[in-house]
Amino acid sequence: MASSHPVITSYFRSSNSASWLSTAFLLTSTAFQPVIGRLSDTIGRKPPYLAAVVIFALATLWCALAQSMTSFILARAACGLGAGGVLGMGSIIISDLVPIERRGAYQSYVNVVYGLASALGAALGGLMADSLGWRWEFGIQVFPIILCFVVASYGVPGDLGLQDKHQTFKEGMKTFDFKGSILLTTSTTFLILGINLGGNILPWSHPFIVASLLIFGVCFPACLYVESKHERPIMPLILLRRSPRANIIFANFIASFLLNAILFNTPLFFQAVLLTSATTSGLYLVVPVATASATGTLTGFLISYTRRLKWPLVLGTTLYLLGTGLLVCMRRGWPTFVYLLCLVPTSAAQGFQFPGTFLAVLAASSHREQAVVTSTLVLWRALGSVLGVAFSSLVLQNALLRYLDRYVVPPVGEGRDWKDALMEKVRESVEAVAALPPGPLRDQVVASYESSIRLTFLFLVGFAAVSALLVWPVKLPRLGGRK
Repeated sequence: MASSHPVITSYFRSSNSASWLSTAFLLTSTAFQPVIGRLSDTIGRKPPYLAAVVIFALATLWCALAQSMTSFILARAACGLGAGGVLGMGSIIISDLVPIERRGAYQSYVNVVYGLASALGAALGGLMADSLGWRWEFGIQVFPIILCFVVASYGVPGDLGLQDKHQTFKEGMKTFDFKGSILLTTSTTFLILGINLGGNILPWSHPFIVASLLIFGVCFPACLYVESKHERPIMPLILLRRSPRANIIFANFIASFLLNAILFNTPLFFQAVLLTSATTSGLYLVVPVATASATGTLTGFLISYTRRLKWPLVLGTTLYLLGTGLLVCMRRGWPTFVYLLCLVPTSAAQGFQFPGTFLAVLAASSHREQAVVTSTLVLWRALGSVLGVAFSSLVLQNALLRYLDRYVVPPVGEGRDWKDALMEKVRESVEAVAALPPGPLRDQVVASYESSIRLTFLFLVGFAAVSALLVWPVKLPRLGGRK
């Protein structure tokens, strides 16, 4: 999706709704991960994991067959349900099976597989979109997902994760945090709706935007209150109140926010500013993905070797701060290798910080808390993913409207209506930018995109600074130093 979302949204003539391709997916995966994590404490890890894989396969097939932007966004939302379960349960199952002292090496194995898959996805996504058509990106995934189902059916123990093996499903569901789950999902959903549509599709004063933000303002405090009272909350607030776990979780949230904002906007820079194809954009993304995979793999093994947990967090947040600053500096006309070098620091930061935060928060928790700590960390990482795309899209789309209005000069004899039509056209389709004839008009549109994306990256620098301030004062135990 990172390299091909401009192609897909241009196909449906809805580029100004591009953020919903990722947001719909991330929103449902965020809402579903804590739910399926708590459910697995009641009925075991295997049934919800297999159910999530089935949902993922069917929804991916739906993406391949979608006939409208609305249908495609709904399919992406359904994909999020399945993927949220697969990702969340994967982390929990590893926590169940592997002692903390050996977790670093296993995290490295995961990073190798994840890195290779991400690199192939980034490269082949754009290539397939240009050559075979974007629908093949999703159709070709169905068979590997079926293989995942077969492997999990034989590989995951049936009673894994059951906290009370004599408890019935009905008894377990009585203790499930339905209120917290509903309030968390509702507040997150309406926050995303408000900030994605406001100033982009609808004016900020529109009743729907006002109502969405008001619903968030009511539901989120209510969610915090419910979570503070529930015996087994979806989001235990005790983990968010005290250092070092609170600092680690919130720094992880910001790292995910930055990662997804950068992955969403970098292909837009390549295609709307440098006027590259989706294939070329996808190939460019192989470099940062490979960097993240290599550093993530190295980090896991180094943590296991040194038994020290803080250095990946400090190094990761520092590189995020440096990397977002470099992204702000990118300009047209540079050699290609310089753009790729600008992407390396944030990619390396991801590789250091994600495995580092995962192991650090587990090391700072007791063994009986491992499953709920894992669920909470995954939840906040997913929230960061959703909000990173949504907030960066909010900045980008509102800035683009203003820069287009400022920079674009209608030809002689054309008036405001012509200008408004052009602005709508280039916001709906990134491919329409490259299709403009070479000359002053195309340069004005490209300059508008360039300024908007630069402002978006500048917005990310502030978040990177906050993440660094959260991590630097944290004190952590040495790995394996406690029983």
